[in-house]
Amino acid sequence: MKNQTAINEFILLGFSYGLQIQTLLYLVFLVTYMVTITENAIIIFVVKRNRHLQKPMYYFLGNLSFLEIWYISVTLPRLLFGFWSQSMTISFSGCMTQLYFFISLMCTECVLLAVMAYDRYLAVCHPLHYPTIMTHKLCFQLSILSWAGGFSISLVKVSFISRLTFCGPQIINHFFCDISPVLNLSCTDMSLAETVDFVLALVILLIPLLIIVFSYCCILSTILCMPSSQGRRKAFSTCTSHFTVVIIFFSATLFMYARPRRIHPFNLNKIVSVFYAVFTPALNPLIYCLRNKEVKEILRKTIGTSALHTSKLLGYGYSKQGQQ
Repeated sequence: MKNQTAINEFILLGFSYGLQIQTLLYLVFLVTYMVTITENAIIIFVVKRNRHLQKPMYYFLGNLSFLEIWYISVTLPRLLFGFWSQSMTISFSGCMTQLYFFISLMCTECVLLAVMAYDRYLAVCHPLHYPTIMTHKLCFQLSILSWAGGFSISLVKVSFISRLTFCGPQIINHFFCDISPVLNLSCTDMSLAETVDFVLALVILLIPLLIIVFSYCCILSTILCMPSSQGRRKAFSTCTSHFTVVIIFFSATLFMYARPRRIHPFNLNKIVSVFYAVFTPALNPLIYCLRNKEVKEILRKTIGTSALHTSKLLGYGYSKQGQQ
């Protein structure tokens, strides 16, 4: 039986391995975090500064990159601090806050990926009406819908979970506060919280996924009817990067969240969580850059221009020193 004393802090078990493996994991996660922040910051900077990328698709890509920066920042800094300090305790309020923002950003990404699929549907299937439909105002409204929808659904989910009473042992077999490991510590009737969480998880996952599937079915049908092979290749190239991100994201999140909640958090769950919470935000910018010729070309020009500008400044500095 569980200890019936209510607790106000948790212990995140994290990765309980030897010191050498923990040091290796610390370095891997630290490098991943720095790379993710840098990659997504570069995409935001390039999209904002380059007039050729002032298009709805790249506006939503900038939103996604901004989201990924915060998404990985919700979990990884706390994990890195735990590796460094060997202290994995987290207060109840801190745990609920981390859970709220993590679920909020994940739900927001679900909606945002559906919005991006809708954008590609309009661009490929209705190219003549695309500029008049996907205006700056609509782009802004869709992005607000994504963020507001994600954070609102998460608020409902976490409010039900936070009302539960949690008892010892207070050990969470995870590296951050996630729904299933937290629910396993509840010693009160959680049927309502589980039902609300499960239903909302299905809503926020399946509705965007249905929109994405419908959009890509229409896109595929339109592409196959194009008479020009060059036109088909161009249409495919604008969609493949987004479709790849969708497959990676939804395959992991459906496995983790579209099922009854009170399950034992096996190590497999922890590995899957590492994949979608840590490595996916690092992979997404690479996928968009490697699969999108327009982004690759502009990044190459931007880096080349920056390097040329830096070399000129260095050359000017050396010439000034020589004159002195």
